[in-house]
Amino acid sequence: MRKKLYSIVEPAENGNKLSNIYDFIMMATIIISTVPLAFKETNIVFKWIDYITVTIFIIDYLLRLITADYKIGKSVASFFVYPITPMAIIDLLSILPSISILNSGFRLLKLFRLLRTLKVLRAFKFLRYSKSFEIIANVFKKQKKILSAVATMAVAYILISALVIYNVEPGSFENFFDAIYWATISLTTVGYGDIYPVTTIGRIVTMISSVFGIAIIALPSGVITAGYLDEINKTENVE
Repeated sequence: MRKKLYSIVEPAENGNKLSNIYDFIMMATIIISTVPLAFKETNIVFKWIDYITVTIFIIDYLLRLITADYKIGKSVASFFVYPITPMAIIDLLSILPSISILNSGFRLLKLFRLLRTLKVLRAFKFLRYSKSFEIIANVFKKQKKILSAVATMAVAYILISALVIYNVEPGSFENFFDAIYWATISLTTVGYGDIYPVTTIGRIVTMISSVFGIAIIALPSGVITAGYLDEINKTENVE
């Protein structure tokens, strides 16, 4: 009986209709449960959505807990190991705000339900057979060193720019986080305009920062595009 339950709650295998239905229900529940988070006010409909969806989450958590030995493979120890696995922790954090007095104070924890979608999406195995998805995955795997280097460069750029502007024009920033926010916006060249320099030196720093930001943003785009074209050419040559 438990083995049958395990085959249902885990990502669907080929031909397992019950598992496919279960995965579909869970993903629909996850999506519906996040609807109230898009509204500041609450009403009876949102409350019932929360009651129903959290009940489903609790049942799902318990089913996964009682079949943990099939997943982890450590016999009795599996029931103690499973609750501290990353996805189990996420599951628990998504339940706690709705069943305790922490509901209003820990509303943000409900956003962890979005992460559960990543687990449920594994049921949609058509992604594994999608050539486009496979090509993109190969690009990231082959170019991960370059992309990691660019990411490191971007983080360093943001911190250095924030330090420079924070010391050049401290009056425009209430704290260092505001400077980091400004540097990030400058890196992406979005420019919301809510925080901006007012001194000449500050504006010069901003211009320099924006120019370098464009270059850093362009690097990963070029790497991914080049890698994607290479993978397409390889695929066409094989065919």
